[in-house]
Amino acid sequence: MQGPRDNSFACWARLGLALTGFVCSLAFANDERRTIDVAVYGDAPYGTTPTDTAEFQATPAFIESVNADADVSLVVHVGDIHSGKQYCTSAYDLSIYQLWTEFQRPLIYTPGDNEWTDCHKAGEGGGTYNKSTGQIDYVLDSNQNPVDYAKGDPLANLALIRSIFFSEPGWTLGRRVPVISQAFAYDRRYPSDAAFVENVLWLEGRVLFVTINVPGGSNNDQDIWYKAPSASPTQLAESTTRTAADIRWLESAFAAAKFFRLDAVVVVTQADMWDLDGTAPGGAGQAAPHLTGYESLINTIATKARDFNKPVLLFNGDSHTYRSDNPLMQGAVCTIEPAPGQEAVPCSNDDWLQHPFYSVPNFHRIVVHGSTFPLEWLKLSIDPHTKAPNGASAFGPFRWQRMTQPAP
Repeated sequence: MQGPRDNSFACWARLGLALTGFVCSLAFANDERRTIDVAVYGDAPYGTTPTDTAEFQATPAFIESVNADADVSLVVHVGDIHSGKQYCTSAYDLSIYQLWTEFQRPLIYTPGDNEWTDCHKAGEGGGTYNKSTGQIDYVLDSNQNPVDYAKGDPLANLALIRSIFFSEPGWTLGRRVPVISQAFAYDRRYPSDAAFVENVLWLEGRVLFVTINVPGGSNNDQDIWYKAPSASPTQLAESTTRTAADIRWLESAFAAAKFFRLDAVVVVTQADMWDLDGTAPGGAGQAAPHLTGYESLINTIATKARDFNKPVLLFNGDSHTYRSDNPLMQGAVCTIEPAPGQEAVPCSNDDWLQHPFYSVPNFHRIVVHGSTFPLEWLKLSIDPHTKAPNGASAFGPFRWQRMTQPAP
């Protein structure tokens, strides 16, 4: 994301048109054949209690380890900037923003459930519906004030995240470079899509990266806010509106990749859309109830990947355990981290096998390690001269390795 490609980004970003209408020349072509390295991490820093700051305190050294790698040109955070046992406050969000100013490379971030959709939960400082009173019993501090920002209201907390981390739509965090934000490049038939400033895309050589705001926790449609008797119209509308915007953004990204005959697509999101998370599996050929909120997104990715017919790589966090697999192809290579920091081993018959298959061989998914020591980032290398088979640590122009740090 530097040199001649910046001209292309600036040109695209200035256009307030749907992606299918972009006619800017691909000025990045001068360096499109070089190897590019990207640092990917997520679900960090985490705390085991509202006052646990061990990972937070270890983050400056972690950032320095990324900065010290001269090969890395970009950093991607796949969401969840605190755990489900920490409160949702503006002070904390701002502290993460301040930490990230130390990154010397551009930083792309997609929000996770812990910083907005789950803020209503009592464990994160929200509250619980009281059946006797019909009101919410909010978690209060010693002064009897709600501890969470906006009493844990998810939409208010998403607005807070946007105001802090996306205050200048179309620009990265860390070292500032332009990207294409859905805030500007949305389909004019759907003006509400402009609200999704966090959905961005950009180019690395001849690989298109696209982020979509898809939180863990069933895509915000099964975890009823404040444990009320039923989901509110606001919650139902949120999930429906955002998912539709995400799908249109994915469709536009794949259309651009196909139009410009790019080599590959990388999708970045927070949710592990194949993780049952201890819930019941679905019936034969059916998604589990916990996963139905993701089905339209998975179907879009599968359909567009199959049509693109070139490597498609997806990164997510959410389930915390490093995993390399293809959940869209039965019998595909699958490896998983058996314990934090350990080498990945072949997967057993676990949750992902319960999900319907789409038979898409040109797809691969990586779950980045998160939430526990050792802190870890994944080094993704993009070599346009290679075409590796779909395997545990390489696929098409991609290869990756885990970069761990010892606990302090």
